[in-house]
Amino acid sequence: MTSTATPPGLARFNALEEQAAHTALLEVCASTAWARRLLAARPYADPDALYAASDAAMAALTEADLAEAMAGHPPIGRPRPGDPTSAREQRGMAGAPDELRAEMLELNLAYQERFGHVFLICATGRTAEEMRDAVRERLGNPPEKEREIVRTELGKINRIRLTRLVEED
Repeated sequence: MTSTATPPGLARFNALEEQAAHTALLEVCASTAWARRLLAARPYADPDALYAASDAAMAALTEADLAEAMAGHPPIGRPRPGDPTSAREQRGMAGAPDELRAEMLELNLAYQERFGHVFLICATGRTAEEMRDAVRERLGNPPEKEREIVRTELGKINRIRLTRLVEED
């Protein structure tokens, strides 16, 4: 029989005082409803239980909750100064030519005008061209379809960030 130990990062998260855990979760996702749901289910036996709770909380977010979560994300191509998380996640834009950066700015603005929120995509591992192509494609989506895509992308981002949280030593 094999025994799996709780990863150090998850054990530390489980042991955090509630306010500190809440703050850590808000660094993963800016939705207070999402963070509250994850806090309420602590402690987590393993990372999969945490990820499942995140997925369930994501599915339960209202439109207002999604808007709050999206407000925590900077536009693609413009990570927040001093924010290593957004810079790391948007690394694919770092070496993009000026012409592509300008095009992304225009596309971001067109997207925001059409849908009323920032273009959200799980940028980790994507090239600047892939992100540009995605925003071009998604600009044609009806709002209902786009909301579901945003929910899915946000879930992917949360999973990556939670993985980092539970794997930290």
